Amino acid sequence: MTGPGQRQLTGRTALVSGGASGIGRAVAGVLAARGARVVVLDVDEAAARRAAEEVGGDYLVADLSDGAAVDGLGLGQTVHADILVNSAGVQHVAPIEEFDPDRFGLIVRLMLEAPFRLTRGLLPGMYERGWGRVVHVSSVHGHRASPYKSAYVAAKHGLEGLSKVIALEAAGKGVTSNTVCPGYVRTPLVEGQISDQARTHGVGEDEVLDEVLLARTAVKRLVEPSEVADLVGFLCGPGTDSITGSSFLMDGGWSAA
Repeated sequence: MTGPGQRQLTGRTALVSGGASGIGRAVAGVLAARGARVVVLDVDEAAARRAAEEVGGDYLVADLSDGAAVDGLGLGQTVHADILVNSAGVQHVAPIEEFDPDRFGLIVRLMLEAPFRLTRGLLPGMYERGWGRVVHVSSVHGHRASPYKSAYVAAKHGLEGLSKVIALEAAGKGVTSNTVCPGYVRTPLVEGQISDQARTHGVGEDEVLDEVLLARTAVKRLVEPSEVADLVGFLCGPGTDSITGSSFLMDGGWSAA
């Protein structure tokens, strides 16, 4: 974790979507420890308030799967940020022929369209100030596919492409865009899908971790949220002006095979 002498982000404001729990909450803590004023954006108002209080920041509440709600946040008008971390996400596990199309659409809106809308609202201000960092919490599923996760995999693959487009358009304007791609992280999102994975794969819940989640990883453990947060913090810190359009895998060797 960051030491007290490493407050490189003093004077910067960071907006973290999904910042009330899991990876987002860990990111909020790291960025605050590095001196940033953090705005936690989440659908859960009570959790967002607690997370904001924990890091000494502010919070916003919105259903990010609702485009009108995102556009109504006042981004670039009443809400400004130098750093945007897109971390909000959900999961659904089912074969394609059983996958609810409405659920598919919700996941894509939340995990691909919302990052576009958030970035669209905040980029002009970053350009005007000549500095900005956009970091998308993607996934190894932005590079690899798994069965029964059509919406999640599609959204993460799309997020990888969106990040590269942002990087190209923002080049020379002081703004970078990158993705961080962990494998399975010890979060409520992963813990919540164990029963679905067991049912879909036909194994016991106690077998899901080794036989499903970690079956393709060389390092047989879940990634910790703090590991992801520290990488996000690095990408927002000094010496990273030329790091853009990149995708940082931290998947325990899954994609090496």
